[in-house]
Amino acid sequence: MNKAVAMIARKGRFSLKKVINKITRAAGDAAAFIECRLCSSTAGHFKTIKVKKYYSCPVCGAVMLASDNFISAEDEKKRYMAHNNDVDDPGYRKFVGPVVASVKAGFGMEHKGLDFGAGPGPVIAKLLKDDGYDIRLYDPFFHNDPAALESAYDYIVCCEVMEHFARPAEEFGRLRRLLKKNGKLFCMTCIYHSGIDFDNWHYKNDTTHTFFYSLETLEWIRMKYGFISMRVEYRLIEFSA
Repeated sequence: MNKAVAMIARKGRFSLKKVINKITRAAGDAAAFIECRLCSSTAGHFKTIKVKKYYSCPVCGAVMLASDNFISAEDEKKRYMAHNNDVDDPGYRKFVGPVVASVKAGFGMEHKGLDFGAGPGPVIAKLLKDDGYDIRLYDPFFHNDPAALESAYDYIVCCEVMEHFARPAEEFGRLRRLLKKNGKLFCMTCIYHSGIDFDNWHYKNDTTHTFFYSLETLEWIRMKYGFISMRVEYRLIEFSA
């Protein structure tokens, strides 16, 4: 429970339950608190935008959409199928270029890789395979191959995927276990910071984006899951095991 709220309840005339109810009413129909889906701390109500409720975690620095605002799995898949991830699109090739370049800078054709959350158009894997790289696909909707999650990999790419994680603690634990010693996890996402006008932030508007990471969140992930180091360059995040 939030320590500040507990302190208010102890010092005042109100019970803890009454304090929470008062805060909840002030937040409208949104619950005042939820459990952070990454670090399990108490996340407080951040914003309600139209019907969507968002919470921020004071411990790991994440911002998350309330789970009751999630769309169905069927609608989620339809949304992914509408993405224009075309390997022949020069714009998209340029967009994923930093991930491809980072893999090539650290690994060769003899190494094993995984494209985690590859989607219906696995452009990164295609570009690497064209250059002789050994990279496998996994995606719960489009490449649901459980055997792919039983191997160990020298590198994993997770491009524009982590913001979709409904259970980020579970997913990052899985990704860490799949990495070999000295392996690397390459992620791409739009990193949230306090200078962003969240109400008008385009990134939150995608109905499949449910979890947003700050630099503080990324550092929490690095420490929690035992990554030796982390490098952040604009949208590219590189965790080293």
